[in-house]
Amino acid sequence: MERHYGIDWLRIGAFALLILYHIGMFFVPWGWHVKTAQPLDWVQLPMLATNAWRLPLLFTVSGFATAALLGKSTGPASFLRDRTARLVLPTLFAAMLIIPPQPWIELMTQHGYAGSFWHFWVGDYFRFGTLDGIVLPTWQHLWFVVYLWAYTLVLVAILALTPAAARASFARFADDLLGGPGLLLVPLAWLAVHMAISGPRAEPNHALIGDWTAHRMYFPAFVFGFFLADAPRTWAAIRRWWRVAGVLAVLGFVVVAGILLLWLAGSVPDTQLRLPFAAGRLILGWCTIVALIGIADRWWNCDHRWRRTLTEAVFPFYLIHQTIIVMLGWYLLRFALPAGIEFVALLGATITGCWLFYLGGRRIGWLRPLIGLRRLASRPRSATAAPSISGVP
Repeated sequence: MERHYGIDWLRIGAFALLILYHIGMFFVPWGWHVKTAQPLDWVQLPMLATNAWRLPLLFTVSGFATAALLGKSTGPASFLRDRTARLVLPTLFAAMLIIPPQPWIELMTQHGYAGSFWHFWVGDYFRFGTLDGIVLPTWQHLWFVVYLWAYTLVLVAILALTPAAARASFARFADDLLGGPGLLLVPLAWLAVHMAISGPRAEPNHALIGDWTAHRMYFPAFVFGFFLADAPRTWAAIRRWWRVAGVLAVLGFVVVAGILLLWLAGSVPDTQLRLPFAAGRLILGWCTIVALIGIADRWWNCDHRWRRTLTEAVFPFYLIHQTIIVMLGWYLLRFALPAGIEFVALLGATITGCWLFYLGGRRIGWLRPLIGLRRLASRPRSATAAPSISGVP
């Protein structure tokens, strides 16, 4: 398959948005590991503008990258060995050494835990049970990597067990089905069925086993991305329909934002209008993904000297960013700063910390596999010469 630089940039942008979203979780009234002293209701509006599509988009671009990586591999077995090493090893490393400050801070700030971090890490973190309702040890935000690995296993198993002729026939059928208005209608119909099964209040639990609310959304998105790597009619439909999808996405957000404002103003009880709110999020979610892929194809399908470095940096950034946000957010609470200053401090420190983690880790040979980077026989001459690791996570 020909490399699509637009999807590379879309992947980079999706993970950058994820970091911003997790900074926003410090300010929004929804529950999280650590919260600002006075959460801001209005922050829900920009958060709701993204949370209907940001995770399905991540699975879509990861599925696309998975197709490229599988195509370059020598076979399914070697591909699975590589993906397991690239995904599972960094997850275990992070779960043991990077993530523990997050539940410790949550327990201290929200559950009255009084032990030091060392006491928590040595005595409580590896209990393989719960502490005041919090599962320990935990993969926290790395649930995405665990799900990506599990979906990769399932997909490769399906490909291995399905005859080549049947795969080709189904691919043609799917390409025809999504090659016109079906690009919008078929996924929206599936999401409507998902919503009817789950209910408008259903939320993923990120536990992998039994998390059908998540799997019904994320696995099809992952498979769509994989399928999109070789789907000419679907690509043609994206190029025809992405503007329409963009308009529908805006209309979906208008519905979501309007209902939220009614709830916040007390004009309507938050027990009402749940169905149109969920339907608006459904339309916002899928149509935004189609629109963004169309934009990436139209304007971002070009290379740049920073693309390789940014593509490589994605996974290390992902591993470390939330721990930086939670730790700094907890530290900032003692100063009672205005929310604007807290945001600037969190944004600047998170970006700086992520770059230091990546640039420092890539120079240490034994550390590279633990932060999601390939082993190198020799150090690259410059940052722009670093090898791409598209599709991780």
